[in-house]
Amino acid sequence: MADLNGFNANEVEPNAAFEPLPAGKYLAAVTGSEMKTTKAGDGSYLELTFTVLEGPYKERKLWDRLCLNHSNPEAVRIARGNLSSLCRAVGVLQPRDSVDLHNLPLVISVKVKK
Repeated sequence: MADLNGFNANEVEPNAAFEPLPAGKYLAAVTGSEMKTTKAGDGSYLELTFTVLEGPYKERKLWDRLCLNHSNPEAVRIARGNLSSLCRAVGVLQPRDSVDLHNLPLVISVKVKK
């Protein structure tokens, strides 16, 4: 439970609907990263948080999951390839920790699926 300190929704205007970012290219940076265990418990993935740096969607967040440890070798191959692309885009070819990739601008491509 969390104490909301007498919050009254009648006194605050609600936010507008939160629509997904349109497909396109955005200047962004990794602003968060964390290794997490897969739901099935059969591997782990690096969850990356990206923050858009400019334009009308500035400060919006996007996430990616790179399944770096898994029993499915194809999933690992794809994740390692995506991590290599990220490292090359930010100029850090041998990161010791995911934080080495933080706050370095890069252009990301966003695709929207229904």
